[in-house]
Amino acid sequence: MEINIWSDIRCPFCYIGKRKFEAAMKQFPNSENVKVTWKSFQLDPSIVTQPNTNAIEHLAQAKQMPLEQAKSMVEHVVNMANEEGLQFDFEKAVVANSFNAHRLLHFAKSKGLGDQLKEALLKAHFVEGKNIDDNATLIAIAKENGLDKNATEAMLNSDDFSYNVKQDEMEAQNIGVRGVPFFVFDNKYAVSGAQPTEVFLETLNKAWSEFETEKPELIVSKGDSCDVDGNCD
Repeated sequence: MEINIWSDIRCPFCYIGKRKFEAAMKQFPNSENVKVTWKSFQLDPSIVTQPNTNAIEHLAQAKQMPLEQAKSMVEHVVNMANEEGLQFDFEKAVVANSFNAHRLLHFAKSKGLGDQLKEALLKAHFVEGKNIDDNATLIAIAKENGLDKNATEAMLNSDDFSYNVKQDEMEAQNIGVRGVPFFVFDNKYAVSGAQPTEVFLETLNKAWSEFETEKPELIVSKGDSCDVDGNCD
Protein backbone atom coordinates (compact mmCIF):
# COMPACT_ATOMS: atom_id res chain seq x y z
CA MET A 1 0.00 0.00 0.00
CA GLU A 2 1.28 3.47 -0.86
CA ILE A 3 1.03 6.67 1.14
CA ASN A 4 1.99 9.99 -0.42
CA ILE A 5 2.67 12.93 1.88
CA TRP A 6 2.87 16.52 0.65
CA SER A 7 4.71 18.82 3.02
CA ASP A 8 7.01 21.83 3.20
CA ILE A 9 10.26 21.88 5.15
CA ARG A 10 9.26 25.33 6.41
CA CYS A 11 5.91 24.11 7.77
CA PRO A 12 5.93 23.46 11.56
CA PHE A 13 2.75 21.39 11.39
CA CYS A 14 4.41 19.17 8.79
CA TYR A 15 7.03 18.19 11.36
CA ILE A 16 4.41 17.73 14.09
CA GLY A 17 2.19 15.77 11.69
CA LYS A 18 5.14 13.60 10.73
CA ARG A 19 5.58 12.59 14.37
CA LYS A 20 1.89 11.83 14.80
CA PHE A 21 1.86 9.76 11.60
CA GLU A 22 4.98 7.87 12.72
CA ALA A 23 3.32 7.09 16.05
CA ALA A 24 0.37 5.61 14.16
CA MET A 25 2.68 3.58 11.95
CA LYS A 26 4.31 2.06 15.03
CA GLN A 27 0.89 0.78 16.09
CA PHE A 28 -0.10 -0.38 12.60
CA PRO A 29 0.57 -4.13 12.24
CA ASN A 30 1.17 -3.97 8.49
CA SER A 31 3.60 -1.03 8.46
CA GLU A 32 6.30 -3.13 6.77
CA ASN A 33 4.04 -3.41 3.74
CA VAL A 34 3.51 0.33 3.39
CA LYS A 35 5.56 2.52 1.06
CA VAL A 36 5.75 6.15 2.19
CA THR A 37 6.72 8.81 -0.36
CA TRP A 38 7.45 12.43 0.59
CA LYS A 39 6.15 14.97 -1.92
CA SER A 40 7.30 18.56 -2.29
CA PHE A 41 5.04 21.52 -1.56
CA GLN A 42 6.15 25.12 -1.05
CA LEU A 43 3.80 27.23 1.04
CA ASP A 44 5.44 30.40 -0.26
CA PRO A 45 7.61 29.83 -3.36
CA SER A 46 8.32 33.55 -3.60
CA ILE A 47 9.86 33.95 -0.14
CA VAL A 48 13.33 35.51 -0.18
CA THR A 49 15.98 34.00 2.08
CA GLN A 50 16.86 36.45 4.86
CA PRO A 51 19.42 34.91 7.26
CA ASN A 52 19.57 38.02 9.43
CA THR A 53 15.82 38.45 9.91
CA ASN A 54 14.10 37.19 13.05
CA ALA A 55 11.56 34.53 12.05
CA ILE A 56 8.90 35.73 14.49
CA GLU A 57 9.22 39.33 13.35
CA HIS A 58 9.03 38.13 9.75
CA LEU A 59 5.81 36.23 10.56
CA ALA A 60 4.27 39.35 12.08
CA GLN A 61 5.17 41.41 9.03
CA ALA A 62 4.02 38.79 6.53
CA LYS A 63 0.67 38.30 8.29
CA GLN A 64 0.33 42.01 9.10
CA MET A 65 -0.29 41.32 12.76
CA PRO A 66 1.11 42.74 16.01
CA LEU A 67 4.37 41.19 17.16
CA GLU A 68 2.77 39.98 20.40
CA GLN A 69 0.12 38.10 18.43
CA ALA A 70 2.81 36.45 16.33
CA LYS A 71 4.69 35.46 19.49
CA SER A 72 1.50 33.93 20.90
CA MET A 73 0.97 31.91 17.71
CA VAL A 74 4.54 30.67 17.81
CA GLU A 75 4.24 29.72 21.48
CA HIS A 76 1.16 27.64 20.68
CA VAL A 77 3.05 25.78 17.93
CA VAL A 78 6.07 25.27 20.19
CA ASN A 79 3.83 23.73 22.86
CA MET A 80 2.27 21.38 20.31
CA ALA A 81 5.74 20.36 19.15
CA ASN A 82 6.84 19.71 22.74
CA GLU A 83 4.00 17.23 23.12
CA GLU A 84 5.55 15.24 20.26
CA GLY A 85 9.07 15.42 21.70
CA LEU A 86 10.20 18.20 19.33
CA GLN A 87 12.12 21.21 20.61
CA PHE A 88 11.32 24.03 18.19
CA ASP A 89 13.42 27.20 18.44
CA PHE A 90 11.88 30.00 16.38
CA GLU A 91 14.34 32.54 17.76
CA LYS A 92 17.09 30.70 15.86
CA ALA A 93 15.00 29.73 12.81
CA VAL A 94 16.25 31.18 9.53
CA VAL A 95 13.83 32.76 7.08
CA ALA A 96 14.71 30.74 3.99
CA ASN A 97 13.26 29.61 0.69
CA SER A 98 12.85 25.82 0.69
CA PHE A 99 13.15 25.10 -3.05
CA ASN A 100 16.75 23.89 -2.98
CA ALA A 101 16.09 21.81 0.11
CA HIS A 102 13.23 20.13 -1.76
CA ARG A 103 15.59 19.45 -4.66
CA LEU A 104 18.01 17.87 -2.21
CA LEU A 105 15.22 15.73 -0.85
CA HIS A 106 14.45 14.41 -4.34
CA PHE A 107 18.14 13.70 -4.86
CA ALA A 108 18.16 11.77 -1.58
CA LYS A 109 15.04 9.84 -2.65
CA SER A 110 16.87 8.78 -5.82
CA LYS A 111 19.54 7.25 -3.54
CA GLY A 112 17.07 5.55 -1.20
CA LEU A 113 17.64 8.11 1.58
CA GLY A 114 14.47 10.19 1.31
CA ASP A 115 13.04 9.42 4.75
CA GLN A 116 16.36 10.12 6.44
CA LEU A 117 16.88 13.44 4.65
CA LYS A 118 13.31 14.58 5.32
CA GLU A 119 13.84 14.24 9.05
CA ALA A 120 17.28 15.88 8.88
CA LEU A 121 16.02 18.89 6.94
CA LEU A 122 13.07 19.49 9.27
CA LYS A 123 15.33 19.22 12.30
CA ALA A 124 17.87 21.57 10.73
CA HIS A 125 15.24 24.24 10.16
CA PHE A 126 13.08 24.05 13.28
CA VAL A 127 15.43 22.76 15.96
CA GLU A 128 18.97 23.65 14.95
CA GLY A 129 18.33 27.00 13.30
CA LYS A 130 20.25 26.19 10.11
CA ASN A 131 19.82 27.95 6.78
CA ILE A 132 18.13 25.41 4.49
CA ASP A 133 18.81 27.62 1.46
CA ASP A 134 22.58 27.66 1.97
CA ASN A 135 24.49 25.21 -0.23
CA ALA A 136 27.27 24.60 2.28
CA THR A 137 24.69 23.79 4.95
CA LEU A 138 22.75 21.48 2.66
CA ILE A 139 25.92 19.69 1.56
CA ALA A 140 26.91 19.15 5.20
CA ILE A 141 23.46 17.75 6.02
CA ALA A 142 23.61 15.49 2.97
CA LYS A 143 27.06 14.17 3.89
CA GLU A 144 26.00 13.50 7.49
CA ASN A 145 23.14 11.40 6.16
CA GLY A 146 24.99 9.22 3.70
CA LEU A 147 25.04 11.24 0.48
CA ASP A 148 28.22 11.86 -1.46
CA LYS A 149 29.57 15.38 -0.87
CA ASN A 150 30.79 16.00 -4.44
CA ALA A 151 27.65 14.59 -6.03
CA THR A 152 25.47 16.72 -3.76
CA GLU A 153 27.45 19.86 -4.55
CA ALA A 154 27.18 19.19 -8.28
CA MET A 155 23.45 18.66 -7.98
CA LEU A 156 22.88 21.87 -6.04
CA ASN A 157 24.91 23.84 -8.59
CA SER A 158 22.68 22.57 -11.38
CA ASP A 159 18.93 22.60 -12.06
CA ASP A 160 18.60 18.89 -11.32
CA PHE A 161 15.35 17.81 -9.67
CA SER A 162 13.73 21.23 -10.17
CA TYR A 163 11.18 19.55 -12.43
CA ASN A 164 10.47 16.92 -9.76
CA VAL A 165 9.64 19.60 -7.19
CA LYS A 166 7.34 21.43 -9.60
CA GLN A 167 5.74 18.16 -10.69
CA ASP A 168 4.86 17.34 -7.07
CA GLU A 169 3.33 20.77 -6.63
CA MET A 170 1.33 20.45 -9.84
CA GLU A 171 0.06 17.05 -8.72
CA ALA A 172 -0.99 18.59 -5.40
CA GLN A 173 -2.84 21.33 -7.23
CA ASN A 174 -4.62 18.80 -9.42
CA ILE A 175 -6.01 16.89 -6.43
CA GLY A 176 -7.00 20.05 -4.59
CA VAL A 177 -4.32 20.32 -1.91
CA ARG A 178 -4.57 23.78 -0.35
CA GLY A 179 -2.40 23.28 2.71
CA VAL A 180 0.12 20.90 4.22
CA PRO A 181 0.76 18.38 5.59
CA PHE A 182 -1.54 16.40 3.33
CA PHE A 183 -1.54 12.59 3.50
CA VAL A 184 -3.05 10.41 0.76
CA PHE A 185 -3.61 6.74 1.59
CA ASP A 186 -3.68 4.32 -1.34
CA ASN A 187 -5.13 7.08 -3.57
CA LYS A 188 -8.46 6.69 -1.73
CA TYR A 189 -8.37 8.47 1.61
CA ALA A 190 -6.77 11.71 2.68
CA VAL A 191 -5.87 13.28 6.01
CA SER A 192 -5.25 17.02 6.02
CA GLY A 193 -3.15 18.61 8.75
CA ALA A 194 -1.41 17.36 11.88
CA GLN A 195 -4.33 15.23 13.01
CA PRO A 196 -4.28 13.13 16.20
CA THR A 197 -2.44 9.82 15.98
CA GLU A 198 -5.77 8.00 16.31
CA VAL A 199 -7.03 9.56 13.09
CA PHE A 200 -3.96 8.38 11.20
CA LEU A 201 -4.27 4.88 12.65
CA GLU A 202 -7.96 4.67 11.81
CA THR A 203 -7.28 5.76 8.24
CA LEU A 204 -4.39 3.32 7.93
CA ASN A 205 -6.60 0.43 9.02
CA LYS A 206 -9.45 1.43 6.73
CA ALA A 207 -7.21 1.90 3.70
CA TRP A 208 -5.39 -1.38 4.39
CA SER A 209 -8.65 -3.30 4.74
CA GLU A 210 -9.80 -2.15 1.34
CA PHE A 211 -6.34 -2.61 -0.15
CA GLU A 212 -6.44 -6.27 0.94
CA THR A 213 -10.01 -7.03 -0.11
CA GLU A 214 -10.19 -5.02 -3.31
CA LYS A 215 -6.82 -5.95 -4.77
CA PRO A 216 -7.71 -6.61 -8.42
CA GLU A 217 -7.07 -10.05 -9.83
CA LEU A 218 -4.72 -10.06 -12.79
CA ILE A 219 -6.66 -11.27 -15.83
CA VAL A 220 -4.34 -12.68 -18.49
CA SER A 221 -5.17 -13.02 -22.17
CA LYS A 222 -2.96 -15.90 -23.28
CA GLY A 223 -1.12 -16.18 -26.57
CA ASP A 224 2.06 -17.74 -27.93
CA SER A 225 4.82 -17.45 -25.35
CA CYS A 226 7.85 -19.08 -23.74
CA ASP A 227 7.95 -20.06 -20.09
CA VAL A 228 10.81 -19.98 -17.58
CA ASP A 229 11.49 -23.66 -18.26
CA GLY A 230 12.27 -22.99 -21.90
CA ASN A 231 9.01 -24.35 -23.27
CA CYS A 232 7.59 -22.37 -26.17
CA ASP A 233 4.08 -22.88 -27.50
